[in-house]
Amino acid sequence: MRAMVLETPQQPLVQREFEPRPVAEDEVRIAVEACGVCRTDLHVVDGELTHPKLPLVPGHEIVGRVTETGAGVKGFAQGQRVGVPWLGRTCHSCAYCRMGRENLCDDPGFTGYTIDGGYAEECVAAADYTFALPEGPSAESLAPLLCAGLIGYRCLRMAGDAHRLGLYGFGAAAHILAQVARHEGREIHAFTRPGDHAAQEFARSLGAVWAGGSDEAPPAALDAAIIFAPVGALVPAALKAVRKGGVVVCGGIHMSDIPAFPYADLWEERVIRSVANLTRQDGEEFFALAAKTEIETTVVPFPLEQANEALDDLRSGRLQGAAVLVP
Repeated sequence: MRAMVLETPQQPLVQREFEPRPVAEDEVRIAVEACGVCRTDLHVVDGELTHPKLPLVPGHEIVGRVTETGAGVKGFAQGQRVGVPWLGRTCHSCAYCRMGRENLCDDPGFTGYTIDGGYAEECVAAADYTFALPEGPSAESLAPLLCAGLIGYRCLRMAGDAHRLGLYGFGAAAHILAQVARHEGREIHAFTRPGDHAAQEFARSLGAVWAGGSDEAPPAALDAAIIFAPVGALVPAALKAVRKGGVVVCGGIHMSDIPAFPYADLWEERVIRSVANLTRQDGEEFFALAAKTEIETTVVPFPLEQANEALDDLRSGRLQGAAVLVP
């Protein structure tokens, strides 16, 4: 099997050939058709998320077809199209799992971080955390839904019934979420890197009623804001942009430090909250909604061996939409 492997954080991935591991009783083997390149992958490769499994095959936006099932697996057939997300396994026994909050599991496994992921020709995944996917769309178009879409959906639910919604950082997650939010009748305000007029035009093309730099104020107070860019300074900026009782949702797994800000900016029952991982229920709800919304993902395909180039383009902000690796 051919894979792109992280051997040392802060170093480029290297291409390796190795024998895939056996499939356990509760797992499926998947021939990878496409794997999205997520900002979380960048945090792992750049060493901002510490203590990854090493050596590691990154990637957790996996679309492929089942080629083998473990003895205890039911519900998946040979050749069936499936997807594998970031949350790859949970303990099923801790207090969080028992209360239905498996995204906060005390002993989880994460695809492409503590479990080998999809920057490869095939992967092995827990069947319980593998989603059935539709046959119609291309594998490349589906891949960003497995994290950018799922985390965006969870962020949107944490924003409550907000009508006027601000999205800070208009990349893979925001370009999907904007379509879902517009389908629900919400009003989108997009915030990009200052001076990034191409990204602002991209946001307007997806239905944003206003698009500007993250250093600008929106034309009206927001009901809620979702921050996808890993920039802590955006939290105080978003607090200033939301109305009384508004919510600021931090959607990233990693963010630079949040600078000090006046208590007056938080007062009047404004809320800051983070979003951690996802649940299987998030996946079931989101994929049902995605089918009705007819989401169109904007993707830039890269051959598997160009994973480092894809990560560089994401790191530098050169991408509109999402990079996807194709073995």
